[in-house]
Amino acid sequence: MGELISARGIHKYFPGVHALNDVTFNVGAGEIHALVGENGAGKSTLVKILSGIHTPDSGEILFEGRRVDWKGPRDALKAGIAVIHQELSLAPHLSVAENIFLGREPRKGPFLDRAALRDEARRILARVHAAFDVDREVRTLIPGERQLVEIAKALSLNVKVLAMDEPTSSLSDRETENLFGLMGELRRQGVGMIYISHRLEEVFRIADTITVLRDGANAGGGPMGDFDQEDVVRLMVGRSVDTLFPRERPALGDTVLEVEGLSRDGVLKDISFKVRKGEILGFSGLVGSGRSDLVRCLFGLEPYQKGTISIKGRTARVRRPSEALEEGLFLVPEDRKLQGLFLNRSVERNVTVLQLLRRLYGLFLVNGALRRREALRLLKELNVRFARLDQEVQNLSGGNQQKTVIAKGLSVTPEILILDEPTRGIDVGAKAEIHHLMNRLTHEGMAVIMVSSELPEVLGMSDRVAVMREGRIAAFFEKEEATSEKIMLAAAGGVEVGAP
Repeated sequence: MGELISARGIHKYFPGVHALNDVTFNVGAGEIHALVGENGAGKSTLVKILSGIHTPDSGEILFEGRRVDWKGPRDALKAGIAVIHQELSLAPHLSVAENIFLGREPRKGPFLDRAALRDEARRILARVHAAFDVDREVRTLIPGERQLVEIAKALSLNVKVLAMDEPTSSLSDRETENLFGLMGELRRQGVGMIYISHRLEEVFRIADTITVLRDGANAGGGPMGDFDQEDVVRLMVGRSVDTLFPRERPALGDTVLEVEGLSRDGVLKDISFKVRKGEILGFSGLVGSGRSDLVRCLFGLEPYQKGTISIKGRTARVRRPSEALEEGLFLVPEDRKLQGLFLNRSVERNVTVLQLLRRLYGLFLVNGALRRREALRLLKELNVRFARLDQEVQNLSGGNQQKTVIAKGLSVTPEILILDEPTRGIDVGAKAEIHHLMNRLTHEGMAVIMVSSELPEVLGMSDRVAVMREGRIAAFFEKEEATSEKIMLAAAGGVEVGAP
């Protein structure tokens, strides 16, 4: 397996931060090389150096055996190095074909050759087994299809090294399987791939080799067969993580939330369940099964036409989030960046925004000192790592952003906490912290509803599991009887069992 690209002794400094410290990294032809580590470990910085976005302060990059000094990402692209970032860089209002060849459109003299553009786009899409039309606007595609457009764009550049950052974070199970199949084909064609993911089960399934970064330095690596998940976790966090799912079920209290016959036209059908104080009720199911629609209805973000929501034995009419908050419900949404945070506002403002109208006003002015004390209390309680209270929240790591959203919810002391994909796209250390927090909150009497696409999380943290399919609850499982096989069978339509 010939070596395609190699980083040797790379150092990179940013103001106050030694981002990469003597890092070595190699990718061979036809190799899938997993690059893992906690948020802030240096993974993205290394990929940006390999792809010409950043310049190393010392060390060298070799490409196909010769030293290179990229002047910018265009140089790396011309050489055949492409990166698919977690936030896809597509123009939503342009067609698929226009996105694939953006800035490199075929021309006849001074005019765009639209026929050649479409033909070339169709040829490239055939390589990735895409079934959609090249004239479709990208904004009409589902996430998995947009991912294929990004890969097609890379292939149109005769890519030799392809880096993918959290490529499955917004994909369904079927879309993920399609992506893995495509990666297998690219491997056989000799393309070297860098695979960045927090989902270790995917890493062990798809990768040939692994490199672990911790605090900007090499922590270990080698062939995947030399490691198990416990080894990788230990290298990532610098200590043994006894369990990622530390569920200790407290004594359950009275029913705090009861949903009966909840229906939303075309989306939800006759949903009924109960949650008790101190309980974690996990919701599983395939993408599109209605899990997120259900919790959005509970929080007043979407309307429902039938059914009742009762909180502590009293019927509650929740038509908007402000009413949900008054009833003691808070939702941590699926997409923290789009739905949970004001990215260009400070950590302090994000944490205390829900309290402003309740407790932090003194006559007509905000009580700044009280606001700061409340923010610091909540941030310390959740172990959020930040530089300053006025730091913009977009500059925090993914795990610290997620804990900031949860801190915002805890600021109004809810009795029912709804977590939609609570650990999506965050590193293993932050996952463990959030799971320990869930444990503590339920021991203090809070009820938790958790929606998750990760079966190990559902099985490890739930006291009961509700499986949704096509807008209905297809099955309920007690913790002792829940297995991956039973949950997947129910999600796919093989069984309906259990009671609310």
